[in-house]
Formats: sequence, C-alpha cells, structure tokens
Amino acid sequence: MSNLSRRTKIIIAFVAVVLAGYGVAVFWANKSEAIPADFTDARMQGAIIAQNIVNTSKQSTDDLAEINQYDNEGNYTQALKLTQNLLAQSEALRDQAVQLSGQIGEMTKALSGVKSVDARQAALESIASRLALINQLINYSGDLARLQGVLQARFSGAGQSRGAVQGLVNQLNTDVNAINNFNAQATQSMDRFDQIVKS
Repeated sequence: MSNLSRRTKIIIAFVAVVLAGYGVAVFWANKSEAIPADFTDARMQGAIIAQNIVNTSKQSTDDLAEINQYDNEGNYTQALKLTQNLLAQSEALRDQAVQLSGQIGEMTKALSGVKSVDARQAALESIASRLALINQLINYSGDLARLQGVLQARFSGAGQSRGAVQGLVNQLNTDVNAINNFNAQATQSMDRFDQIVKS
C-alpha cells in the first residue's frame, strides 16, 4: 500500500504541475491579445516593401548630386542619362507602391479583429504614415519628371536657369528624407502596437 500511495502521490504531483503549466499558458494567451494572421502577414510584407522603397530612394541622393555637378559643368548629356536612370528606378518604385497599398488594404480590413482600441489606434497611425509615404513617392516621381524636362530644356538651349536644376535636386532630396521619415514613423507606431498588445 505504501508503494501504491507513493506512486499515487507522484502521479498527482505530476498532474498538478501539468495543470499549473497549462493554467499559466492560458493566462498569458488571454493576456497577450491574439492578432489576426491576415493583419500580421500584411504588416510584415508591407514593412519589407516600405524598407525597399526607402533603400532605393536613398540611393538616388548620390546620383542627384552628380546630376547637379554635371549641370554645373554643362554636361547635359550625362545629367540627362542619370536622370533617365532615376526615372526607370522610379517606375519600379511605383510598382512597389502599388504592392504596399495592397498590403495596407489587407491590414485595414483585418484591423477589426484587434480588440484593443489603443492598439487599433497605433495601427491606424502606422497605416496613415505608410499612405503618406506612398503620396511622397508620387511627389518624388513628379519632381524627377520635372528635372528631366528642365535638363532637356537646358540641353536644347531653351534658357532654363542653372538654379532650376539645383532647386529640383534640393526638392528631390527633401522627398527622399520625407519618405524615410514616414517609414520611421510607421515603424514606431507598430512598435507601440506591439507594446500595447503584449501588456
């Protein structure tokens, strides 16, 4: 009987440990809010696309400096060639912007599955920043097209001033900085989202 009693105590202790572990797991599962899988997937894909947009646009700043230098030297052929390369990159960026807008749409649709009002607000702020990034990217593409037009006019001797190129280069650099800043704001909002749903 004593052996049986000891074995029973061990089994009871084991079951108690398992139940306690299960209880802790359930407690933390309830405490850490379940986020819809569609939201998480769209969020991750959107972040990757946005970072690619940021990286590509930031690389253009060196080319813009060269374009300005070529313009100052009167080498409009090279300035136009570099600008056309940037316009081709801009087409690829627009394609990525379309992909990003699709992921933003998925995030927005899945947002109703997030229970916390504060978490939803943080996610909406991130979505707003991503939309602002897309809008700034549209401005960037438009400014590149204007730069090409000014350089073509200078190349043909139509009398465009040298300051017009410098002004557009400065504006394009401003566009790039804004794209980077909007992406950083979106990331910060999602970091806050994570803190809210885990608390």
